[in-house]
This record gives sequence, C-alpha cells and structure tokens, in this order.
Amino acid sequence: MDKKRVCIVGAGVSGLAACKHLLDRGFQPEVFEADRIVGGVWAHTPASTRLQAPKHEYQFSDFPWPETVTEICPDHTQVLEYIESYARRFDLLRHVRFGARVVAVEYVGVDEEEMEVWELWGGTSSAFGGGRGVWHVTVQHHDGPLEVHIMNFVILCIGRSSGLPNIPTFPKNEGPETFNGKVIHSMDYSNMDSTAAAELIKGKRIVIIGYLKSALDLASDCANINGPEHPCTMIIRTKRWNIAQLEAWGISLKYFYFNRFSELLLHKPGEGLGLSIIATMLSPLRWIFSKFVESYLMKTIPMKRHGMVPEYSFFEGIIVGLLDGLPENFYDKVEDGRIILKPSKTFKFCKNGVLAEGETKPIEADLVIYGTGYNGDQKIRDIFVSPWFKNIAARTEDAIIPLYRECIHPQIPQLAIIGYSDSISNLYTSEMKARWLACFLDDGFILPSRKDMEKNISEWDKFFKKYSGNSSRYYRRSCINSVHTWYNDQLCKDMGCNPRRKKGFFTDLFMPYGPSDYAT
Repeated sequence: MDKKRVCIVGAGVSGLAACKHLLDRGFQPEVFEADRIVGGVWAHTPASTRLQAPKHEYQFSDFPWPETVTEICPDHTQVLEYIESYARRFDLLRHVRFGARVVAVEYVGVDEEEMEVWELWGGTSSAFGGGRGVWHVTVQHHDGPLEVHIMNFVILCIGRSSGLPNIPTFPKNEGPETFNGKVIHSMDYSNMDSTAAAELIKGKRIVIIGYLKSALDLASDCANINGPEHPCTMIIRTKRWNIAQLEAWGISLKYFYFNRFSELLLHKPGEGLGLSIIATMLSPLRWIFSKFVESYLMKTIPMKRHGMVPEYSFFEGIIVGLLDGLPENFYDKVEDGRIILKPSKTFKFCKNGVLAEGETKPIEADLVIYGTGYNGDQKIRDIFVSPWFKNIAARTEDAIIPLYRECIHPQIPQLAIIGYSDSISNLYTSEMKARWLACFLDDGFILPSRKDMEKNISEWDKFFKKYSGNSSRYYRRSCINSVHTWYNDQLCKDMGCNPRRKKGFFTDLFMPYGPSDYAT
C-alpha cells in the first residue's frame, strides 16, 4: 500500500511517540527538530528539576524505566537519558533531522473559501482529504538555506512549554527599561549549561516572577547556590496548590482523583443518562475529597503562615491543572530564609529592583527572572502562513486551541497537534494520542462531521467551565487531569480496542489507570 508523506515537527516525547507508532503502521515519517538532541523541554532545564510524578506514571507503555533508576521521581538528566534510550530502542533517530527548524506551514491545493464550507473534515473525513491538498513545510537549517518540503500530513509536536516565552507587559516607565539590573526569562536560564547558570546567579540578589514549575525550580537552584546570605524572592501573582507528594493522610491522591470511581463524581462530556444520575448523586463527595486533601496540605505545608493559601479549592486546581510539584525541601528553604515568598497580583520595575503591589519600598535586585511560562497558543498561530488558519487556530478570548480528541482542529485539514493539552502524565497521554492518530492515518477509522466534532469540543469546553470555578479566572488551558481515563476510553473506542484494561469490576473501578494498562 502506498504510504503518504508525513512529517512531525518536534522530537520531544510527543514527536518521538508519534514517530514510533507511525513506523509501527508502515509509515516512514520525517521528524524536524530545531535542537541538536531529542527530549524537548527535558533537554534544557534548571539543575534542580525532577519529575513531578512517580516514574511508573511517566513512561511509555511499551518501554519501562530501567531497573538501575531507583529513584521514585528521577532528576532531569535521568529523564532525558530515558527518552534518548526510547529513541534508540525503536530506531527513531534515523528519522530525525536535527538542526531543522520549521518556520512555516502552508496548505496548498484547495481554496480557503471552499474549506470554510466543508461539512466533513478535509472534505472527506479521511486522513489525507482525497489527495487534493498538500502542506508546504518550510524548514530553516542552522546557518543554511530554507528548504520547502511537500507533505501529505503534518503533526505539530512543538509543545506549549517551550520556544515562545510569555513576557509580562507594563505601562510606560514601569517596565524593565527602568531597571538597572538584568532581566531574563527562565528559558534563557535553562538554555545555559550548569556552570554558566550557576555563575549567573552566584552572589546576586534575585527576584523570580511566577510560581509555575520553572519558577519553583529556579528558586530552588538559587537557594542551593546562594543560601540565606543572598535570598531569592518570588513574586507570586497566582497562589497554587503546589504539593510535595501525591498523597494525603497516607492515601494516594490517585484514589481521590485519578480512577474510574473519581470520574463517576463528574458530569463528563458525552455521558449518558445513567452516568449523569450517578454523578448528581455522588457530587457531595467532590467537596469531601477536596476538604480532606486541603486539610492535610494545610497541616503539613506552612502555606497559611506564608500567605500562600489559594483562593480556589484543590478540586478546582485539579480540573485546570493549576498545581505543580514542589522541589525537594522547598518550604524548608522558605523557613530558613533562602527563599522569600511575596504574594502580589501586580508589580512594577524601578531603578533598583521590583516594587510589589501596595509596597513603598522596592525589593532590591541585580537579576530578575521571569518564570511566567510560555505562549503555546501563539506559537501554534505563528507557524501558519494563512491568516485564516492563524485566526481560527486558537480562540483569543481564552487562549484554548479547539481540538477534537485534543488532536484535530475541525477546520484545518491534514494536520494534527499532539502535546498541547495537559494531564496527570503528559508523556503517556501524548503516546495515546500518537497511537490514535497513527490508527487514523492508517484508515483505522474516519472522523465524524465537522459539526459533530465542534459539538464534542463544545461539550468539553462546557465541562471545563462547569467545574473550574474560581480557578478559571487565573488560568485557561486544555486539561484532562480529572477525566483522563474517560478521555482514553474515547480514543480506545475509536481505535476499536477495549477501553476496559483491568481485570475485575472493582479493580477497574478503583485502581488508577497508568501507562502499563495500555501496553499492547
């Protein structure tokens, strides 16, 4: 059978998983990677970065961690080695073109006016749209010429946590131009080698903006290097339920939020009447579970003493993914003065440092580092040549890319996005999407109509808005944390495989699902 030309943009965990599963289906994909190595975000991280989840939850379904890695949450060097081992094990590296940055993709062969009125995705609901259109993929090589590659299908695996920094904006004379020190983004810091990074922060007064994972790891690095003599100050605009471990009162949080029973407590997108009745009856348990976890966190983490209690429930934080894992001994470093937490919804620069909301005296600084995340939605928009595709790629009002099955935009043909949405384990969620997409490209199923896909996307959007509560005003993104098993069920049904992966009714209901459950 004639296999079409498929390209993958990015060789992080999503891109490698897509490459592996396409190879399993007989395709010969080309992977364009701007960096010199695989690994995506794991190729460049602060020194203190570790996995936030146990390693058995962050692994490929068909490639377990080696027995030599004994840590529950391995560090970033071990994670990168694991990813590289996966690429070597399945002979993926020969398909990767390193130092090849995709700067633009352009769909050619069908007028946009025609595409706008299509009732079926790509005009046919099949992967390659009847062969009328192709993608022109423009690649920039390091210090080399531009090349244009013609592809029948494009898979964007460019990540939402890299590449395009989210930089705060300020009124005139309140931004970094008024500051005598240096201002960088966490991406700049992560791109340095360990020696240069340590030299940058050694002995300096440092202010970190943010409370995301990158900001937490940066603060931990600063505390380890400078100690209490030169404390690091974190300006925290959004308080989060950042936690040290996934348990409360000796019980794993997976049993409260990440199994089929916990999903029965929610009105899920596309559920039937029976499940709707059960969700209504069990809804009080959501509040009970949330308060149970919060009581443990308040007792074991001195967040109240430091003014760090969030304004939303732990449950709402789970829904939108508004929580991260704390670096090792993080609050010990807060307690002994190596890290200073400064909640402040706004801030501005001044000559000698940063002025927090309501303060008259600035926080003096030599270096300010933005740990403010990335503009993943803008990065998706920017890759398209077509202004129409740029406009429809992401909804500007909430910065969410509307994707069917978290992969397919209903109006953009012969293209998929993997790795955009968040879950309890982004690695194996990306692998599930890669498996689903490879099945689709190999004629394993066809997509529903554009109208039905948009209806499904709307149902997921309503689910998010229903349960995100107070947390939604702080953060908007696609997150399937609380219903990742339900989501995987939909993928399994599409592919024609049994979504019930565990033996026994009670085991399937109460035991959390993980990567090993989806091994073939």
